[in-house]
Amino acid sequence: MNKNDELLNKRAQAKLGGGQVRIDKQHQQGKLTARERIEVLLDENSFQEIGALVSHRSKDFGLDKQQYPGDGVITGYGTIHGRTVYVFSQDFTVLGGSLSESHALKICKVMDMAMTNGAPVIGLNDSGGARIQEGVVSLAGYADIFYRNTRASGVIPQISVVMGPCAGGAVYSPALTDFIFMVEDTSYMFVTGPNVVKTVTHEEVSSEDLGGARTHAEKSGVNHFTAPNDVACLKQVRELITFMPQNYAEKPPKITDFQFSDKKLDYINSILPSNSNLPYDIRKVIDCVIDDDTFREVHADFAKNIVVGFARLDGRTIGIVANQPASMAGVLDIDSSRKGARFVRFCDSFNIPLLVVEDVPGFLPGTDQEWRGIITHGAKLLYAFSEATVPRITVITRKAYGGAFDVMNSKNIGADLNFAWPTAEIAVMGAKGAAEIIFKREISEAVDQEAKWKEKEAEYAELFSNPYRAAERGFVDEVILPSETRQKLIHGFKMLENKSQQLPSKKHGNIPL
Repeated sequence: MNKNDELLNKRAQAKLGGGQVRIDKQHQQGKLTARERIEVLLDENSFQEIGALVSHRSKDFGLDKQQYPGDGVITGYGTIHGRTVYVFSQDFTVLGGSLSESHALKICKVMDMAMTNGAPVIGLNDSGGARIQEGVVSLAGYADIFYRNTRASGVIPQISVVMGPCAGGAVYSPALTDFIFMVEDTSYMFVTGPNVVKTVTHEEVSSEDLGGARTHAEKSGVNHFTAPNDVACLKQVRELITFMPQNYAEKPPKITDFQFSDKKLDYINSILPSNSNLPYDIRKVIDCVIDDDTFREVHADFAKNIVVGFARLDGRTIGIVANQPASMAGVLDIDSSRKGARFVRFCDSFNIPLLVVEDVPGFLPGTDQEWRGIITHGAKLLYAFSEATVPRITVITRKAYGGAFDVMNSKNIGADLNFAWPTAEIAVMGAKGAAEIIFKREISEAVDQEAKWKEKEAEYAELFSNPYRAAERGFVDEVILPSETRQKLIHGFKMLENKSQQLPSKKHGNIPL
């Protein structure tokens, strides 16, 4: 065999991974192989592999007889829609995709390159965890990755795609990244598996119920995006990356080819119910101001009382945070505060302007919320908005009550522009509760207490349950018609595109974690 043939033979071995039998088993489980995933994720023929011939260095427990080129992970770089990204894809056909010292070094290498060259890194996770035969060396490999995840946070976008098992220490790398994708029925994440749970707590639970895609999308909030299969999942990643800049020093891409249906300018006027206590879907308002079909919701199945996601406005990427009156009346609670704060901080890290659509009756009352720390968790959202230096615009559609008014990007915590619709109610609390407190004596002394209460409620509402008192004091910059919202936002964000604001000099703040 000549030298060239020897190289081609080694390349062929590397592409086979753990062999055809294991590849077939991967397909039988409804999963793509590590290489097939990269082909779907990246632009055609753009992938350039690094470290294809790397092997592990271990000899214990028979590992010296199990040598596979690449050592269970495929690493390199390519493009998505013509823009460079770095990628690693764990290969479950090779020793269960287990992480060894060499495996970890390969991942660390592409993460270092991504940091050096200022491009996103995407990890495709499908691994049985640390390679037990290597002991502490494999654990150290995980720590090396965690350290780089933390260093890269806020510098380059980091995306984790969980496409198989991800358990034990392995879960903390995705948890440190910006967004997590999971695939229904074939992926799961947990710190301790069902067997350990049963031993320690005597709970009977399946892997899917303990840490499947739906569980983490709806209950824990660990998972941001859920897909029915590998191909759909990877296409979602390709779409999401289009909203992001390459790194913290760049602005997100702007497109010139977009559509907006003018009929939405009429429709937006009729979305809000005439009764201010009735719900409506805030997504309808969002859809009426952004470019057609550009809203990409994040965390759609978690904390549904707040809606967050990316969209385009006049071709420019924006991040949207909106209270959702259709769920729990749009009230803020622990989960929605955490969800909103995380999204705001991502957008601020990567120069993505923020639009806040506000209809919030306050924070959720009750012992459960108080005992679980609504004060601290609510402060996270307040902190995130107050710290953000990107352009920030708020539109108040209806209710803006109490401390929640302050938290939802009010003028006093640094919002650049604050608009309100004529239907806005900006007050310390709703008119009914306020009347009960302010006019308690008058109501109690009245012959017809119910009639007196309604009279005083109407009196308070006329004075305060409107946007004009706030506009008089400059807390609202302008009261606008719903149909004027899109143009006001376009002009506002264009005016703010060169905004430059620096935080006070410090090592870092102490967000209330």
